[in-house]
Amino acid sequence: MTTTMGSSDRQILNIIQTTFPLVERPFENVGSQVDLSEEEVIQRIDNLKRQNVIRQISAIFDTRRLGYKTTLVAARLPQESLDAGAQIINQHPGVSHNYERDGYFNLWFTIAVSADEDLEESVSFLTKQTKAEAVRMMPTIKFFKIGVNFDMIKNEGNAVDYFSPDGYNKSGQGKWNEAQTLTKFDIQVIRELQEDLDLISTPFESMAQRLNISQTELFQAAHSLTERELMRRFSAVLHHRKAGFGSNAMAVWKVPTDRSTEVGYLMAQSKWVTHCYERPTFPDWPYTHFTMIHATSRDQCEKVAHEISNQTGISDYQLLYSTREYKKTRVRYFV
Repeated sequence: MTTTMGSSDRQILNIIQTTFPLVERPFENVGSQVDLSEEEVIQRIDNLKRQNVIRQISAIFDTRRLGYKTTLVAARLPQESLDAGAQIINQHPGVSHNYERDGYFNLWFTIAVSADEDLEESVSFLTKQTKAEAVRMMPTIKFFKIGVNFDMIKNEGNAVDYFSPDGYNKSGQGKWNEAQTLTKFDIQVIRELQEDLDLISTPFESMAQRLNISQTELFQAAHSLTERELMRRFSAVLHHRKAGFGSNAMAVWKVPTDRSTEVGYLMAQSKWVTHCYERPTFPDWPYTHFTMIHATSRDQCEKVAHEISNQTGISDYQLLYSTREYKKTRVRYFV
């Protein structure tokens, strides 16, 4: 079910999804943009969190560049044991997303582990624990886009890649998965910025105090993490269904090898596509490209996929809709 929201709520959501102000009094700053008091902005955001429209307000980091190993996993579980298996998978702290989807592979989850852990071993353990009939690890081969964003005023997608202003980042293609060297201070800042922001007038003050620095220095550190492409952005993440975007389709495409990059960037241009990756194929899985489409209806998802197909000339594709969300959270790093 979606939540009834007024125009002020929608304006606030548009701001805090994209350009959450890293200043001493961020809610006052937001209020000045929508002609509301700081207190009223805090109250409205609190209400939206209570209604589960807003999941969290915090930093979003690049898992791989922090040194973590991650993959998408497709699994097939017997329908009668799907719920129990999903709950077992949810217990792994590195699992951030876990969905039931229609199709042969009925459970899809993402998992991340630290540099000193074995990713394949973790997936193998979960496979045995859930008694999955089939499991395929599908790590990213090429990264084209990531940027979940919704235009709450127009009720349409507004997805961009926050590494670049034009929506998709060609310059970062060769280094997107390279772990970067982090200082002890970097890790301390990451630990603070990844936590859900307190809804008080000066929410960054306590973070700065724990780090024994000023708030100005904290904002400079956040800017440095962004410049180094370790932090994608600091923003609110919405519960897309509660926000009115009730359909979530993972569109998978069979793209010829010689057109991989060309087609990937064409797909990434759609404002409805929040994620776009190339992943490995298997004898029972010929689809190379994955595009996540969040829309207000299945009809809109179908329309977006049809437009992408016409634009790219790729006609062999499937739309795998999520039928149940078992888990969606952010990975907590260095904890």
